[in-house]
Amino acid sequence: MATLTAPSAAARKDANVKHTQCLIDGQWVAAAGGKTFETINPATGDVIAHIAEGDDADVEKAVRAARKAFETGPWPKMNASERGRLMYRLADLIEKHADELAMLETLDNGKPYGDSRKIDLPLTVACYRYYAGWADKIHGKTIPINGPYFCYTRHEPIGVCGQIIPWNFPMLMQAWKWGPALAAGNTVVLKPAEQTPITALYVANLAMEAGYPAGVINVVPGMGPTAGGAIARHMDVDKVAFTGSTEVGHLIMESAAKSNLKRVSLELGGKSPNVVFADADMDQAIEGAYFGLFFNQGQCCCAGSRLYVEE
Repeated sequence: MATLTAPSAAARKDANVKHTQCLIDGQWVAAAGGKTFETINPATGDVIAHIAEGDDADVEKAVRAARKAFETGPWPKMNASERGRLMYRLADLIEKHADELAMLETLDNGKPYGDSRKIDLPLTVACYRYYAGWADKIHGKTIPINGPYFCYTRHEPIGVCGQIIPWNFPMLMQAWKWGPALAAGNTVVLKPAEQTPITALYVANLAMEAGYPAGVINVVPGMGPTAGGAIARHMDVDKVAFTGSTEVGHLIMESAAKSNLKRVSLELGGKSPNVVFADADMDQAIEGAYFGLFFNQGQCCCAGSRLYVEE
C-alpha cells in the first residue's frame, strides 16, 4: 500500500492545468460548439478548470483526422520498431513529469497523493513500456496445408479505435487503451471521463512532444451521451473500447451493432472473489481482503467484493 506522502513544494507549484481544449489532428482547438464544462476538485468542491465540451461535430473532426493519419500519413509507413520507440519516449516523458501528473490526478480524482504518485504513475509508465516492447513482435504464423501452397496469417491494425475511459484510474485507463492500440499501428480517438479529463489532456500533449504524427492521437473531452455516444455510433470508427458501467456497456454495444458492426471490447467490472483456506495466515488474509475491497475506496473493476472462507 502506498505511503500517504504529501506532494513536494515543486509539484504543488507546477501543478496547473495547461491544456483544456480538444486535441484534434495535432492541434489544440476549442469545441466546435464553444461549450465548456467544469472539472471539480472533489475534496473541496472548487472548480479546477473549464474544459472544452466536445460533441458530434468534434468527434467527426477527430475521426476524420485519425482516418487520414491511418491511411495516408506517416503512421502506416512507420517501422514497427519506430512505433515502439515513440511509446518508450512517451513513458520517459510521463516519468519525467510524474510529480506534477500525480498532483493533477489527485486534484481531479480525489485519491491520496501517495496513491497517485506511487501506484498510478508507475503502473502507467510500466504499461506503455510493456506495449512498446510488443510493437515489433506482432506477427502471424505459417500453416502447413495440403498441396504445393504457402499459407500464412498476417496481423494488421484494425484502423480507427474509439476509446472511452472512466474516472477511477484516469491515467492508467488511458495507458491501457492507448498502449495496445498504438503498438499495433492503430490511430485513436479518446474520450476521457468528464469527471477527470485533466491528466488525459496533459499526457496527450506529452505524446505530441514525443513525436507522434498529427492525427494518430486525438482527445475529445465531453459528456457520455454526446461525445461518447458519437464515438460508439460513428460509421468510420472500426473498434470501440469502453471501461465503465454495465448499463453504458449495453448502450455502446447497441450503438456499435446499429451502425457498422464495429468491434467492441467492454470492461464492465465484476464481483471478484477472495478465497481464504483454512491453513491461511488469518491476519494476512484479513489485511489482504480489506485492501482488495477498499483500495481506491473500492472503485476498482477487480475489487474483491466477495469473500469465500473455508469452513
